[in-house]
Amino acid sequence: MDKNVKVCVSGGAGYLASFLVKQLLERGYTVHATLRTLGDASKVGLLQGLQLHHQAGSRLKLFEADIYRAHEFGAAIEGCEFVVHMATPLQHYAHNSQYKNTSEAAMGGVKIIMESCMRSNTVKKLIYTASVVAASPLQEDGSGYKDFMDETCWTPLNLSYEIISDYVNSKTVAEKEVLSYNGKGIEVVSLACGLVGGDTIQSSMAESMGVLISQATNDGSRYKVLRVLEDLLAKVPIAHIQDVTEAHIFSMENSHINGRFLCASAFLKSVDIASLIQKCPQNISIPNEFIEDTRRETSWGSRKLEDLGFQFKCDAEKIIEDSLLCAKRLGNII
Repeated sequence: MDKNVKVCVSGGAGYLASFLVKQLLERGYTVHATLRTLGDASKVGLLQGLQLHHQAGSRLKLFEADIYRAHEFGAAIEGCEFVVHMATPLQHYAHNSQYKNTSEAAMGGVKIIMESCMRSNTVKKLIYTASVVAASPLQEDGSGYKDFMDETCWTPLNLSYEIISDYVNSKTVAEKEVLSYNGKGIEVVSLACGLVGGDTIQSSMAESMGVLISQATNDGSRYKVLRVLEDLLAKVPIAHIQDVTEAHIFSMENSHINGRFLCASAFLKSVDIASLIQKCPQNISIPNEFIEDTRRETSWGSRKLEDLGFQFKCDAEKIIEDSLLCAKRLGNII
C-alpha cells in the first residue's frame, strides 16, 4: 500500500489509540487524531511528542471531536482513506445531551461517523475497535456457556453484568450498528479485542492493563472487574498491545479483510493468569483471595484473523511479563 495516505484515529490519546498513532507515524502515514478537547495539555503533549520524535512534520494533525457532538468528526474524516474508530463513552454526560445513556451515545456516534465516512467520498474502510465483552459465550438465559467462544457469539443484552453492564451494553449495540454498514458503500472491520496489556506510551497504567495484572498489584477493585469479565466470557481473552496494533494495521492494509474478528492470543482462567504472574522473575506472591479456580472448560474457537494471514507474535507469557515490567517502570509494582 502507498503509505502517503491519511488515516483518522478517533480518541487519539487513549491507551490503544496513542500506540496506534505512534506506529502509523513510524510507517509514514498521515494521521488525523481526534481528542475530546484540544485544551487538554497532557493529551495534546503526548501526541505532539510523537510527532517530534518521529520527525512527522505535518503528518500528524489534531482535531477536536466528542462522541456527544459526533458531527465534529467530519472535519477529521475529510480526505482520509481509512478511519479507525476507537473513541467510546465510558461514562454518561447527561447535561444538555440528546442521549439517555452511554449505549445511545455510542450507537448515535457510530451512525454519524459512518455517515461522515460515506459523505467523504474518500474513506474506503472503517476499522472499529470493539471489545470481547460483546462476544460472550453465555447462553441467552444465563444458565451456562457454549462449548467455545468465537465470532458467532453475541452477549445477551437481557442479563445484568454487575459493575460493567453499561460498558457491555454500549460496546455490544455499537458493534452491531457499525457492522450493519458493511458493504453499503464502505467496508467495515470490527476487531473485538481481548484485555490488552504489554506496554504503553502513556505516563500511567491503562485500566485494561491494571485489570489484567490486578492479582500482582493486590488491587481488589480491579480484581473484581477481572472476575466479572471471567464470569461474562467463561475465561479471559488477553492480547498484547503490539499485536492489537498490528491487527488494526493488517485490517487496514489488506483490502480483502472485512467483517467481525475476535482479537486475542490467549484465553485463560484468572487462576492461570495468577500462575503466569508467579512464574515471572519479579518473584510476586499473590494472596489466596486473589486466586479462584472456576474449572470452566470453554474453548477459544476463533481463528478468522489467522486464517486470513495474520500472526499473533506475543503469547500469554510475553503479555504478562511485559505488563509486569511496564507496571514496574510506572511505579505500580515496587
